[in-house]
Amino acid sequence: MAYTTINKSSDFFNTKLYTGNGSSLAVDTGIDLTANGALCIAKNRNASNKDWYWVDTVRGANKTIHSNGTGSEQNYTTGITGFNNNGFQVGSATQTNGSGNSLVGYNFKAGTSVTGASNTDGDVTSTITANTTSGFSIVRWTGTAGNISVGHGMSKIPKAILIKNLSNGAAQWVVYHVGTGNTKACYLNTTAAPTSTAGFFNNTTPTSSLFTVGTDTAVNGSGNSMLAYCFADVTGYSKFGSYTGNGNANGTFVYTGFKPSFFMAKKTSAAGDPWVLIDNKRNAINALSNTLTPNNADVENTGTDRADFVSQGVKIRTTSGAWNASGASFIFMAFAEAPLVGTNGVTAKAR
Repeated sequence: MAYTTINKSSDFFNTKLYTGNGSSLAVDTGIDLTANGALCIAKNRNASNKDWYWVDTVRGANKTIHSNGTGSEQNYTTGITGFNNNGFQVGSATQTNGSGNSLVGYNFKAGTSVTGASNTDGDVTSTITANTTSGFSIVRWTGTAGNISVGHGMSKIPKAILIKNLSNGAAQWVVYHVGTGNTKACYLNTTAAPTSTAGFFNNTTPTSSLFTVGTDTAVNGSGNSMLAYCFADVTGYSKFGSYTGNGNANGTFVYTGFKPSFFMAKKTSAAGDPWVLIDNKRNAINALSNTLTPNNADVENTGTDRADFVSQGVKIRTTSGAWNASGASFIFMAFAEAPLVGTNGVTAKAR
């Protein structure tokens, strides 16, 4: 079997820090967004109560949704305003370009179809741009309110899927994750514990070509415009899994098989704790302390050690319940700074 090795992770995912100028700014991510589909996520780190901006090439520039709320897709002409051959363009909105503010952009490269192509693998025709190397696809379809399969185009089994009803301003962000399985769903926009209902995924695990959505409006509203971001495990580049907290500052080690550049986690055994996100750009050295919470509009939380990024994973360094509550279950998603994998697809191990 032939393996595709990702030797430079930043060609497919990267984190970009930038300082806002309050007017118009080109943010250089190193990814050509005029030739490749992509998801761009921007957050103002130090101006209070500023939404997360999620924009992708399939929906087009200005078409924004926020992970810190349920709102429907909005047309913000001063947010992320365009895509160029090195990244994305931002306008004058404080959320994406506050004058003198520190901001961060997370960028995921999708396929070579910038606006998406038709996929007929499922029960409905979806519009997708899929990267079969990095295991990421952007998927759109029109909801039916029934149990249906949807083609995702990755040729890999999704381990995490973020779904948003773009038409319904009351619809939660529904998260399928391998760590909670096909009978439960988390909500990206809240601190809630996972919810059990067949209405989300029809109790069906995704395959290498399809994922299943059920009858719930949040995942398949009748006649509504639906969106999914699909992610797969890729050896040495991305990892989706779960861990158990130990409540100790000498915390749990989370194996990824690579040195991470991005790590996001959520406690799933109880409600009340936020999604937490650290990366290697806002935190240049261990221990990493600067934390963002994608489910709210808070400023960056600084000053408390949370974790170390090491060659094969993440070492938790806090007793915080959101990270490491004793005996609690957590799910995570991680992307690599440096892969430790050979051309045979086998991750390098320490002696």
